[in-house]
Amino acid sequence: MKPFNDTFLRAARGEKVSHTPVWYMRQAGRSQPEYRAIKEKYSLFEITHQPELCAYVTRLPVENYNVDAAVLYKDIMTPLPAIGVDVEIKSGIGPVIDNPIRTVQDVEKLGMIEPENDIPYVLDTIKLLTKEQLSVPLIGFGGAPFTLASYMIEGGPSKNYHKTKAFMYQEPKAWFKLMDKLAEMTIRYTKAQIKAGAGTIQIFDSWVGTMNVEDYRTYIKPAMEKIFTALRTEGVPLIMHGVGAAHLAKEWHDLPLDVVGLDWRLSIEEAREKGLTKTVQGNLDPSLLLCDWSIIEAKVKPILDQGLKQPGHIFNLGHGVFPEVKPDTLKRLTSFVHEYTAK
Repeated sequence: MKPFNDTFLRAARGEKVSHTPVWYMRQAGRSQPEYRAIKEKYSLFEITHQPELCAYVTRLPVENYNVDAAVLYKDIMTPLPAIGVDVEIKSGIGPVIDNPIRTVQDVEKLGMIEPENDIPYVLDTIKLLTKEQLSVPLIGFGGAPFTLASYMIEGGPSKNYHKTKAFMYQEPKAWFKLMDKLAEMTIRYTKAQIKAGAGTIQIFDSWVGTMNVEDYRTYIKPAMEKIFTALRTEGVPLIMHGVGAAHLAKEWHDLPLDVVGLDWRLSIEEAREKGLTKTVQGNLDPSLLLCDWSIIEAKVKPILDQGLKQPGHIFNLGHGVFPEVKPDTLKRLTSFVHEYTAK
């Protein structure tokens, strides 16, 4: 096994590093031919329930692209069945929930996750990877309460989150009870991942960009404070990420976490000017990965230059890798970031 590469962890803590570390959201998945071959035989549910297979999918991009961290292959919906949510990942649609939340009674019916009993396959995958297979840190993750709640209230993916927001405004008692319950679930779920060996936790609030700052502070931030305060004692770097949420970056920076994820709508330079002093992660627009290399390189250089102005930059995309991206592009991009930023 190779010597352990802790560049990602050191950058997350704002320490000086020999090069800017790289990983890609959704690096394990549909853009890889090996993964597509596996998906012809197994569903996402079946892959995540087989630790050996799930570990293979998780470590594959580390071996193929030479990235500085692995991210556990699973979905943010993984813990929801344990609390009583009937969720199915439907091809071409996404998560579909047959028992959407409509009342405070629906919220009160939700149970609580016991990770060792409810998701042992996730923990076994983590142990396998971190004890035997990886020479880079493993990123564990969980969905943030707002994003999870949006699926639970809408019944599936949404473009506008009308039902979610209406429920939040109309039923504040039920809303805060739901936020608290989902925060507690996320704490238990991610603490179990850390105990099993995950070296970092990223919280995805994928759809929270739909909220304005004032409502975020009132309806969502208390649950995020609860999550990160509870995880702070675990001693691993904590990352926050959302999409279309540049207006919330300062709110995230104020939370007890280590790394603020940026999408392509907010440059590193602008983030620093807004007062973000913590490590930042991002933020290439993933659409650029379909372009010629000369265009990719021209867009990547300014991101790296801005990131090098002070310690604390992890190179990533502003959102996840999508199926049409060629693996060779990611491999070349990783090498370029490493070489361009090498000291």
